Amino acid sequence: MQTKELSITKKNFWDRNAARYDRFMRKNAIAYDQLYALLRPAVWHKTVLEVATGTGQVAKHLLCSADHIEATDASAAMIAQAKRGNFSSKLYFSVQDMFHLPYADQSFDVVIVSNALHIVPHPEKALIEFRRVLKNDGTLIAPTFTHAENSPWGNLQTLALKIAGFPLHSRWTSAAYLAFLQQNGWTVCKSVVLQNAIPFTYAECKKSKGE
Repeated sequence: MQTKELSITKKNFWDRNAARYDRFMRKNAIAYDQLYALLRPAVWHKTVLEVATGTGQVAKHLLCSADHIEATDASAAMIAQAKRGNFSSKLYFSVQDMFHLPYADQSFDVVIVSNALHIVPHPEKALIEFRRVLKNDGTLIAPTFTHAENSPWGNLQTLALKIAGFPLHSRWTSAAYLAFLQQNGWTVCKSVVLQNAIPFTYAECKKSKGE
C-alpha cells in the first residue's frame, strides 16, 4: 500500500505483512461494515479505480455494485493475496504506483483510496494523480484513519504499529484531514466519522470548480 517514493525498507513492511494483513484488519470489522454500506450506493453501476487496495477486501465487497473495478497496490505481495479467490471478470488486480498511474485522463467515475493518504509522503501529489484519472463529474472517496483522535487503546495500537515499522506520515484530526482535502482542490460533499479505536474519517469529494 505504498509508492515508489517510499524507501525500500518501508515498502517491504507491506510485503512482509501481506499474509497477515486480513487477520490484522478484523479488529476494524465494525467500522469496515459501515464503510461498505457507504460505498455501495456511491459505486453503483460505476467504473471504479481503487488504489492501495491491499488484499482487495474493499474491492471484493463492491463487486455486486460496481460495473468494473481496477484495484491496484504498490506491493506485489499484497496483490498476490488479493488475487486469491477472485474469479470475476469485473475485478482486475494489478501492481501500480499511485503517484504514476498508467490510465488515461478521465478514465474513472469513482476513485477510492482507503486508509492510504496518511501512510505516504506528499499525499497532495497523489491527489493530483487521482484528479487526472477521475472524470470531471466523478467522485473521489478517501476514507482514512485519523490518528490524532485515537482512543487510549488506539494509541497503543499505533505505538505497536510504529515499533513494527508502520509508515505513518500524517497524523490528522478528522477536521484537519477534511481541510487538507479542501486545500488541495476537492470539495467535500459528504463526511462521516466511523467510530473505531483509531477513528476512521469517510470523505466523498468532487473536483473543486476552477481547479
